[in-house]
Amino acid sequence: MSLTPKQTRLIELALAITQRDAVRLRELRLSAPPGEPDREWREALLQTHLFAGFPSVVEALRILQQVGGLGPPTADEGVLEPDDFGRGQKLFDAIYGTNAGAVQKGIAAGHPLFERWILGHAYGRVLARGGMAPSLRELLAVACLSAQGLERQLASHVRGALDLGASTDEVRATLACLAGRIEPDRLARARAVVERFGR
Repeated sequence: MSLTPKQTRLIELALAITQRDAVRLRELRLSAPPGEPDREWREALLQTHLFAGFPSVVEALRILQQVGGLGPPTADEGVLEPDDFGRGQKLFDAIYGTNAGAVQKGIAAGHPLFERWILGHAYGRVLARGGMAPSLRELLAVACLSAQGLERQLASHVRGALDLGASTDEVRATLACLAGRIEPDRLARARAVVERFGR
């Protein structure tokens, strides 16, 4: 199974935000087909702060607003839910599988408050939101982490994408979107991670 054209656009959007690529952001927005941007575009942008930071998303919003914006959020997507540790723990466990306990323990050892932020905010509030399939959210994470060369986290999110319903071909196609946009060595390392952890 391959990526749809829209999934490819969403991956490229997350990548452009992560790389702070103003030219590519403008191109993506100006070439968006009828019906887009839509909620999935907005969800992709919102979740990218987890991987690229708030400043990158703020800058992306400014650039996108100059060329038409992302459209108004619907009533249900505009609700800011509170941190949800139970929902976050469930998704965290689904993504990290048998390694969830060890990963969580390692985060808590670094700083217990950061563990709560990860579970409540990153997983419970952001990644568990509606509006986008969990497997697609994970493919966006794969793109962002690959672009930054964060191979340990990439391995977890490759497994998470597969466990949440993405195919190995979709994970490989996600990396294909990065060709020519990230350093060849970094892309080769990301591909090696996918081959090792992508079953």
